[in-house]
Amino acid sequence: MTKTLKCISPIDGSVFAERPVLSLDDAQAVAASARAAQADWAARPLKDRIDLVMAGVAAVGAMNDEIVPELARMMGRPVKFGGEFKGFNERASYMAGIAEEALKDIKVGEDATFTRYIRRIPWGVVLVVAPWNYPYMTAINTVAPALIAGNAVVLKHATQTLLVGERMAAAFHSAGVPEAVFQNVFVDHDTTDALLKARAFDFVNFTGSVGGGQAMERAAAGTFVPVSTELGGKDPGYVMEDADLDAAVDTLMDGAMFNSGQCCCGIERIYVHEALYDAFVEKAVAWAKSLKLGDPMDPATTLGPMANVRFAAEVRRQIDAAVAAGAVAHLATDPADDGGAYLTPQVLTGVTHDMEVMREESFGPVVGIMKVSGDDEAVALMNDSRYGLTASLWTADVERAARIGDRIETGTVFMNRADYLDPGLCWTGCKDTGRGGGLSVIGYQNLTRPKSYHLKKVTS
Repeated sequence: MTKTLKCISPIDGSVFAERPVLSLDDAQAVAASARAAQADWAARPLKDRIDLVMAGVAAVGAMNDEIVPELARMMGRPVKFGGEFKGFNERASYMAGIAEEALKDIKVGEDATFTRYIRRIPWGVVLVVAPWNYPYMTAINTVAPALIAGNAVVLKHATQTLLVGERMAAAFHSAGVPEAVFQNVFVDHDTTDALLKARAFDFVNFTGSVGGGQAMERAAAGTFVPVSTELGGKDPGYVMEDADLDAAVDTLMDGAMFNSGQCCCGIERIYVHEALYDAFVEKAVAWAKSLKLGDPMDPATTLGPMANVRFAAEVRRQIDAAVAAGAVAHLATDPADDGGAYLTPQVLTGVTHDMEVMREESFGPVVGIMKVSGDDEAVALMNDSRYGLTASLWTADVERAARIGDRIETGTVFMNRADYLDPGLCWTGCKDTGRGGGLSVIGYQNLTRPKSYHLKKVTS
């Protein structure tokens, strides 16, 4: 019997989409066809590759009216927010705009005897394993620059957002990107593992859980194929005594609750200077109470269900354990909370780092708030985590933020903003958040390999 992947809609628990997985032989054939097509793709002028990729991006945009409700049904994000095309297009456009400069030869020197330069060479076939929480934006982070740099791309998307890869491939093919150059696949873990072990790919980009990243690294061990990972997070916010209180509350709470808290760089813990703590908590609780939990297809809904019942169960478990250990939960159970995927947003105080909700990734609509006496205590608490993706600092003093940022173990330091991916900056992390770097000039450096040319001229 053919194994199938099923997308279970968090709206009502029904099967929204189902696709058969490829056999190992068929998956190997996909990888082989990508490899066969890659050289011709890389030989095309850079401008042609850029134009075709951006035409594919535009074709995805043309589908947006269909994509938005489809996403709501697959992973629960309210239609009110209009999907992901703005960020999808922003990231691809930025990478297209810097491609020529980022990929140009590095000239080392030329004289009467030698010409020397370093050229950026595409790896070959890039496997992109994308997550469900921002399925279009996370995928395009790698798909666009990988294709522009001359790689062929095989996309494996999350089962929860089963149709995203199909849509992206169809859009890019309709724009003229050759089918073998960009392929979407439905494969299970065993087949993925076998392909990695067989070195079917030359570069792997994985976004997902720590366990998933470890499995990818184990499968690729000994092949010397680079594996770039963006894994879990427990991103902190720190509100200093000179912060704009209302702006801090609005931005940090949005960062904690948007997309039902299911954001890679969402805010999961907040440290507030004792001078602002009481006022911050009061405003944060009021902010969370203003959310409307409900059917994501309803334009009035601002907080949809979590993407899967098991994700919501984990967040409930963390909240219950924290409350049992002495934390205070400030929001009563919402009438729309069904004990399943629909989960009441929660603000916790009285929390400590002995509680799992302040240590382990929640990835849901809950945030713990702690009082701190100053920068040293805040830095120690922010660094007391096995993750390191982003940190959000709130102060009127840029130099102070930079000094504190230098002390934080993280991939990105924000000042007076949060939960945003700037394509001009490298998207990276440290510790159990993984290693690698996407977007920016560094994204192109990671999606290509350096090749050195040392050319001796023939002289008479």
